[in-house]
Amino acid sequence: MVSVRRKARELALQVLYQMEITGDPSHAGPDSFWGHFPSRPGARDYAQRLIVGTVEHRVKIDGVIETAVENWKLGRLSKVDLIILRLATYELLFCPDIPLNVSIDEAIEIGDRYGSVDSPAFINGVLDHIADANGLKESEWPEP
Repeated sequence: MVSVRRKARELALQVLYQMEITGDPSHAGPDSFWGHFPSRPGARDYAQRLIVGTVEHRVKIDGVIETAVENWKLGRLSKVDLIILRLATYELLFCPDIPLNVSIDEAIEIGDRYGSVDSPAFINGVLDHIADANGLKESEWPEP
């Protein structure tokens, strides 16, 4: 069975993908999504936290990702990989209650499920670079 947080991350990926494709960053996208795809309350609550945080901090998150993917423009990345990176980067930078290795491992697993064959290795490399560049170390994060 899929954990509540994994399901939440997958739901957040879907909502943010919808928002990216439609170009509509308003609350109408998530509201419409929830109306069509109801989910368990815990999953929806955490997904909403990820969606709101990722949208709110998108400029900073995109800057961090762009620095980590040297010689790449964000527009050249697959939309799925980009959104997974945004979600995981949000967790790395703004969610100290989530262990570093959990954020990275979850992003790799979701990339394996929803991305291309190259997505897991690419996502792992970028997130490791982000963690290193931002001085994040597993020992500095609280236990869950």
